[in-house]
Amino acid sequence: MHEPSTPHDFLKLHWGYSAFRPMQEDIINAVLEKKDTLALLPTGGGKSICYQVPALVMPGICIVVSPLIALMKDQVGNLNARGIKAISLVSGMTKREIDIALDNCIYGDYKFLYISPERLAAELFIERLKLMPVNLLAIDEAHCISQWGHDFRPPYRQIAKIKEHIPGVPVLALTATATEEVRDDICVQLEMKNPCRFTASFARSNLSYAVLHDDNKFQRMLKVFKGVSGCGIVYVRNRRRTQEISDWLVKNNISSTFYHAGLPRELRNKRQDEWMQNKVRVIVATNAFGMGIDKPDVRIVIHADLPDNLESYYQEAGRVGRDGKHSFAVALYTEADVSDLINRAQNAVPEKSEIIRIYKALSNYLQIALHSGYGETYDFDIAAFTNNYQLSPASALQCLKMLELTEYISLSDSFYMPSRLHFEIGNMDLYKFQVEQVRYDHLIKTLLRTYEGLFDRFADINENDLALKAGLPKVELIQQLKQLEHLNVISYQPSSDQPRISFLQPRLPDDELVFPASLLTNRKKRILESAQKMKRYITDHFHCRSVMLLEYFNETADQRCGTCDYCRQLNKLELNDLEFKMAEETIRQHLEDKAVSLHDLAALSAPVKEENLAKVIQFMMDNSDVRINSNGLLELVK
Repeated sequence: MHEPSTPHDFLKLHWGYSAFRPMQEDIINAVLEKKDTLALLPTGGGKSICYQVPALVMPGICIVVSPLIALMKDQVGNLNARGIKAISLVSGMTKREIDIALDNCIYGDYKFLYISPERLAAELFIERLKLMPVNLLAIDEAHCISQWGHDFRPPYRQIAKIKEHIPGVPVLALTATATEEVRDDICVQLEMKNPCRFTASFARSNLSYAVLHDDNKFQRMLKVFKGVSGCGIVYVRNRRRTQEISDWLVKNNISSTFYHAGLPRELRNKRQDEWMQNKVRVIVATNAFGMGIDKPDVRIVIHADLPDNLESYYQEAGRVGRDGKHSFAVALYTEADVSDLINRAQNAVPEKSEIIRIYKALSNYLQIALHSGYGETYDFDIAAFTNNYQLSPASALQCLKMLELTEYISLSDSFYMPSRLHFEIGNMDLYKFQVEQVRYDHLIKTLLRTYEGLFDRFADINENDLALKAGLPKVELIQQLKQLEHLNVISYQPSSDQPRISFLQPRLPDDELVFPASLLTNRKKRILESAQKMKRYITDHFHCRSVMLLEYFNETADQRCGTCDYCRQLNKLELNDLEFKMAEETIRQHLEDKAVSLHDLAALSAPVKEENLAKVIQFMMDNSDVRINSNGLLELVK
């Protein structure tokens, strides 16, 4: 077999595919031509191939910036399994781990370095970056760099600063959901030069959207699951409701489980696997579930609670039908849900005094003295923190996000960091140690037989498996590992399953904390605007759902989808779009200023056929847009 050299060679060798998906090859060619590139591809559209393939074609290492630590670890694991050397640099790693990882990036023939945005500005990273043979800078979830984006991450603003250390290296920004405004801002913030821009369509022709007003959501969910076969996801906003809805579905003979970030890791993994393997049909979850999960045969996604914005809704709804088969995305709502949506937005930005109070409580909780803590990372249990200070979890999280937005801290999501181990002495010194310290000889031999690369890098280990192989109780095994670390033979980092907080500045006195009023005001305005657009989508019963979503993402639809709740109702009228539009506009025109009898309305609407007029009036009454008042006259509902 010839040595791979072209994009198609590497695609076939490592992924087994003979052809690229639409747009992938064009993006790859732009990168290979050293052009800055912005690529917007839908979730599940194969974004990672767009940077992985050209990085393999070119000599050197690709730096991938990603905000999701769990996904980084998955990507690294997948690449290593394909025989491609990749490594990640995330919060929670020790200075020694980072040191070894960066050395491997310079001297170890690695092809990919995945890094969290918080690590970009670190002096240690910048100094090593100057020595790396970087061939591409890839930014995943690039909408995080824009304040207009739905998931803005301030540390992403560090990316443009590192470009000066890697001149001539192309930048590839990738995202799945971004409005035109966000796309423009990404190019500005990354200081892209004449970027090539590729935008896949947001249209999902196999997906039927529906928005249903129903005060009895439980019965409506049951009706949906009985009417549509296949597996599904139900999204809710709080942890308590995941179990409540799941238990109710089980009682009604729909196999179900529930998932949220507060469950133990082993249980989360077990439930995710059960759902992935179709052992249970439905998983009820908070939005902690779904990122990076590629299950192609999901047939139904139900939002039992409303997301805060249309980007989140589109992303979560888009987890159905990735196999191209007909699937359904259903949003359920009540009038109270719409009010809650707007209230959440209005209260999403806390007062300055409350942010300062949370900052002080956080610093005390983590035992950080004044003017210390800079660059330090801490495990952080938000439930324990809020219980300790009797705080509202929602309010505390909002304050932490504002502290992140103003770059005092960075807060990573909860993820599982396995135990890691690295030998700090070479082969010869280790042999001498084993001869002199016989009690550790068996454990050291077991480590060397079980794990590869322990001298070159930190390797993930599993204490349960290791204890079994070494014939030691787990407690004694861990004690020996700690003793070996104390003797400077190994570095050993136990596992962690907590979110982490990093202090980006030393702890400051309360009166030195600065929160620009314009920043708080603008953020509140943007959040409220996003909520209003979400409300408009939910409460508008006179436009095709697909058309509304496409217009939100600045894409023009050629025609309505024909399968959403609006289109299905319209199809029953047996009117074409022109006939319906003429009748609706005539009705609205004559009812704009006064109520009119049905007889008078028919007389005033001469160009419109009477049977068409009657159908559209009934349609508008069914959708609470027109009503008959106490005098028996038709009037608009305003």
